[in-house]
Parts: sequence; C-alpha cells; structure tokens
Amino acid sequence: MTSQPFLTDIQTIRERARQHIENGAVTEGYRADRENVIRLLNEALATEIVCTLRYKRHQYMASGLSASVAADEFQEHAEQEQQHADWLAERIVQLGGEPNFSPEGLQTRAHAEYVAGETLRDMIKEDLIAERIAIDSYREIAAYFGEQDPTSRRIMEDILAQEEEHADDMQGLLEGLDALQRNDA
Repeated sequence: MTSQPFLTDIQTIRERARQHIENGAVTEGYRADRENVIRLLNEALATEIVCTLRYKRHQYMASGLSASVAADEFQEHAEQEQQHADWLAERIVQLGGEPNFSPEGLQTRAHAEYVAGETLRDMIKEDLIAERIAIDSYREIAAYFGEQDPTSRRIMEDILAQEEEHADDMQGLLEGLDALQRNDA
C-alpha cells in the first residue's frame, strides 16, 4: 500500500485546477463528449417539460369517481417533473451549455409524447406510457454517461428512480379504476 491514495498526486491536481478556470466545473479530468452530454440532457429537459405540461392538464381535466385522488397524484408528479427539469437545466449550465426551454421544437426534442387523453383512464394510461418511455431512455442515458460523467449519471439515476415511482403510482391508479369498475358491474 502506498502513502498516496490518489492516482494523481495532489500537486498535479492543484496545478491543473489553476488552468482553464473559465471552464468552471469542467476540469481537465472530464472525459465525456460534453456537446453530446448537453444534447442528451436537453432532450431529457424537453421530456420533463412535456411531462410537466401533460400532468398539469390531467390534474385539471380529471373527472369521475376517482378524480380527486388522481388529480392529487397528477399535481405531485407535475411538481416533481418540474424539479427534474430544474436539475437538468442546472447541470447543463455547469457543463457550459444552455438549457433549451424554447417551446419551438419541444415535442421533437422530448422522448415522451404529449397525449391529452379523453377519459381519466386514458390520462392515467398515457402518463404510464410516458413514464415507461422515460424509464427506458433515462436508463440508457445513465449507462452512456457511466464513469465518463458520474455527476450527470447520478442526476439521471435520481430522476430515473422517481420516474419508476411515478410508473408504479400510475399502475396503482389503473388498478384502482379497474377495481371500481368491477364493483360497479
């Protein structure tokens, strides 16, 4: 065992830190393709914005026997999706990029679709589908970031964990609606 636990000696790290300080958090040790990372983070940002908007619509349009329970869930998810968007925007700026909040092209940048849904069941189903899309694409993005950008990977993993909870919540609401329909029959 050596007396120096780091792969790089601290003096070298100190010297590198003094170079290119205009790059802020992006140090010489950053190994990912920054432009591609920013593009992927902006796609995830667009996805979160679309999901926020869809959940907000569903919150106000929910009607029927289970509407208040569903509306409360939609509101909670909209707030969490907005928080995800904020995390992504902050990371994009840390990497020297610009978060793309432009409504122009939002649908094409987003992985999930904005589907309004006619009935409460349709709304829940569309939200579940969107969560499943986010889960798969965010899992792939996190894996792509890997050890090249552990901070962005961790952000995506944190968002992924909440998206999995959202999918579970939507599945539970669907099952609750199905149970109500069976009891009414």
